[in-house]
Amino acid sequence: MEVLKVSSKSSPNAVAGAMASVLRQAGAVEVQVVGAGALNQAVKAMAIARGFVVSSGIDLICVPNFADIEIDGQSRTALRLLVEHRGGIGQLPADADVEPGELEGAE
Repeated sequence: MEVLKVSSKSSPNAVAGAMASVLRQAGAVEVQVVGAGALNQAVKAMAIARGFVVSSGIDLICVPNFADIEIDGQSRTALRLLVEHRGGIGQLPADADVEPGELEGAE
């Protein structure tokens, strides 16, 4: 699976474009971040990417987990965000007036 590494200096629009491209091709992408600033940029990118792929019927969910990585010889803890298509909600008509959490089973 493709892993996109996001830093605190990453452009959310550029990351969103990369995410949308990988999602359309592979159906899922992992985003790796270290630190609060990088996580902030990644979350903004996910919000932007949702807008990019919604017309394709893709509704994104994010599943976070921890990963131990090595940077410059030092052990660090990273967050890995699995971003993939939810399935059901993406099939709603474009004019459906549904707020998040109103659907049965919505998180």
